[in-house]
Amino acid sequence: MSTTGDLLNVEPLDLKFPFELKKQISCSLQLSNKTEHHVAFKVKTTNPKKYCVRPNTGLVLPRSTCDVTVTMQAQKEAPPDMQCKDKFLLQSVVVSQGVAPKDITPEMFSKQPGRVVEECKLRVIYLPPPQPPSPVLEDPNEGASPKVSFNSGNLNGSEVTRQYANSDDKSSEVRSLIAKLTDEKNAAIQQSNKIRQEIELLKRGGNKSQGGGVPMMVVIAICLIGLVLGYIINK
Repeated sequence: MSTTGDLLNVEPLDLKFPFELKKQISCSLQLSNKTEHHVAFKVKTTNPKKYCVRPNTGLVLPRSTCDVTVTMQAQKEAPPDMQCKDKFLLQSVVVSQGVAPKDITPEMFSKQPGRVVEECKLRVIYLPPPQPPSPVLEDPNEGASPKVSFNSGNLNGSEVTRQYANSDDKSSEVRSLIAKLTDEKNAAIQQSNKIRQEIELLKRGGNKSQGGGVPMMVVIAICLIGLVLGYIINK
């Protein structure tokens, strides 16, 4: 927003400061001379200790511009509701061509008959401090289990299925073999128990017929049977 007077165009009319505690903040004004005359200006404020204006007085040549920087000193506390009552007043007046910036005096801006002094009021607005950048959103797929992709050079779906099938077949063969060996072991144990019973019967019969002696053939048969049973059980 700007204002258009007969002498200077002032932009903007609001001095906006992104307020931050304990930090110096600046903003700029641009003064545009719309005339064919030399125009002197002066900037005043209701709170001169709080602000620094450079330049606070100056000269704008015909059809040219001049930039003014307003700096707010670092503040120790924020005003209530972030409202600022400070005001600025920019005065401008036509001067002769030979006047230099160092020749500008406060008396030039006093209102006298035949002298036109334009005045432009500026207000101060505090803006909230700039917000830090938003944190980067995490990838929703991050941390998820990796997906298995099958492409050329890797196992395809049918090959994986065959591998699982082969693994299942091997497991079935192992279980069948274990069951078969278990059955054979149980059968051998039963057969061993049966042979022991028969040997006991033979021993009893031999004792009765030969007065307690055991025939040599029976002893040999017992040894052979024991060896066979031992082999089967250990297998």
